[in-house]
Amino acid sequence: MKEEALVVIDVQNDFCPGGSLAVAGGDEIVPLINEMIGRFEHVVLTQDWHPAGHSSFASQHPGNQPFETTKMPYGDQTLWPDHCMQGTVGAAFHGALEWTRAEIVIRKGFRKTIDSYSAFFENDHKTPTGLGGYLKERGIGSITLVGLATDFCVAYSALDAVKLGFDTTVRLDACRAIDLGGTLELMTGKMRDAGVKLI
Repeated sequence: MKEEALVVIDVQNDFCPGGSLAVAGGDEIVPLINEMIGRFEHVVLTQDWHPAGHSSFASQHPGNQPFETTKMPYGDQTLWPDHCMQGTVGAAFHGALEWTRAEIVIRKGFRKTIDSYSAFFENDHKTPTGLGGYLKERGIGSITLVGLATDFCVAYSALDAVKLGFDTTVRLDACRAIDLGGTLELMTGKMRDAGVKLI
């Protein structure tokens, strides 16, 4: 039987109410995630970890506003408010998250010139984070994804997980979405079409 892991995506202060890129209800999922952490033998966390002045920040693109889209060498990029900067309170895990059981924390978005939504690859879809290799080396073939946000980092992680051959489940009640102009419906459809189990 394949080993299973819980992958907790970006449950950080800046993505929770009061944060610079707050996801509505982002803190509501913490008790459920904690309960799941208690049930899974293997737990992985991801952490958005941007340097100051990251290229995905709208503040680095004069004339552009947060949530607008711009072209980057690797494709279209949504511009974000400055968020999850390395070492800040905003980048820290939510205070109520029982994160200490995590076997590994995958930090992403730390390269200044490229954003990183997926837990497995940066936004060029080529540069690996190392998580895929870590899970395979540990004999883990099945993952359940929870966290923030459903339509960005959770969805991109799920799609990449399927491509890498993992049995992939997203627990939707333990996620919350940003939903920029219909992105939740779009990405939920993409996940379903790719074979991600949505529960």
